[in-house]
Amino acid sequence: MTVTVPPQKRSRTYLSVLVVLGLTHLLNDLMQSLIPAAYPILKEAYALDFVQIGMITMTFQIAGSLLQPAIGLVTDKHPAPYSPVVGMLFTLSGIFSLAFADNYAIILVSVALIGIGSSIFHPEATRMARYAAGGRQGLAQGLFQVGGQAGGALGPVFAAIVIVPFGQSSLSWFAVLALLAMALLLWIGSKQREISAEFAANRASSKHSDGAPRHATATIVVAMIVLTFLMFTKNAYGESFRSFYTFYLIEKFDLSIPSAQMMLFIFLLASAAGALIGGIVGDRIGRYRIIWISILGPLPLTLILPHVDLFWTGILTVMINLIMASAFASILIYAMELMPNRIGLIGGLFYGLNFGLGGIAAALLGVLADSYGVEMVYTICSFLPLAGLFAWFLPKIEDSHK
Repeated sequence: MTVTVPPQKRSRTYLSVLVVLGLTHLLNDLMQSLIPAAYPILKEAYALDFVQIGMITMTFQIAGSLLQPAIGLVTDKHPAPYSPVVGMLFTLSGIFSLAFADNYAIILVSVALIGIGSSIFHPEATRMARYAAGGRQGLAQGLFQVGGQAGGALGPVFAAIVIVPFGQSSLSWFAVLALLAMALLLWIGSKQREISAEFAANRASSKHSDGAPRHATATIVVAMIVLTFLMFTKNAYGESFRSFYTFYLIEKFDLSIPSAQMMLFIFLLASAAGALIGGIVGDRIGRYRIIWISILGPLPLTLILPHVDLFWTGILTVMINLIMASAFASILIYAMELMPNRIGLIGGLFYGLNFGLGGIAAALLGVLADSYGVEMVYTICSFLPLAGLFAWFLPKIEDSHK
């Protein structure tokens, strides 16, 4: 089925706000990425097995997912421009707690605090990116995403040059990043009234100013179910790298921890590039096509990956993540175009899904890694992009951003 969304008058793009939003996303996700980047150190220090590693990821990501849709619903009705600052306070406390944790239980509590901070940050930050985008939604979400992906990529680098040589307590040094993010978010919050007023005025001049749903309920339900399933399979494959890639490289190719962390950095850097490229290209060719390309496109590469040497492992993992990462901005905008009055909910739901589904996947992959070895995890996961065939059931939205 095909649904046509009438074009809206384009408001101006607040590029400076989008850049600062991307920077705060970078800082937020950098602090989050320190958790998996520190796994080899924590595993050795506390004699953890892969199931326990998976449980750390699941605790962090479940905490980062459960609150997000609820916070999104609340802020849709009562916008809270300074709520991301509160989220950073939770992240700050979690970083300090993790730096000085002396047992497994404290580690779990610490990562849960960081996850809660993320759950508060994302819904309102996503709304602000939507409002500040003007007519360049793909660029806006791409910039927001590239910040988050770049932050995630920097975690392994800081682990290699700071945490490995200076130990677990050096995590406390990164508290300064949370303070910087809070200052930037205070500035963004001060801009929200002006930008949201312009966004509301632009919508009031459009055909859908009455707030009525643009699409049939059945269309929305089908699309959201398909997008959720695609998100799960995408994140399951991605989580195999974020949580276990360093162990895979160490086990299969006998790399040192710093070398494996740098390989992980290169892999995650490709996510940043893919997110930005996917957002920009989505503005030109449409979200539907980008979703198809990014979800199903990596399949040949993932099938080859478990059977190649170290050089081709590096090449293929970059190509896979470059393609897969291009999906998220388009999935998010696609959902917002289906439910334009629920920006906070969509932001909370899909970032929440990213955390929650990734956490479930990490726990399952941890069990597989302990039972059958890390290499078998990548052989099994190589078939996950086949789930991209379910994109066939997505309603084909024809929007004005092509």
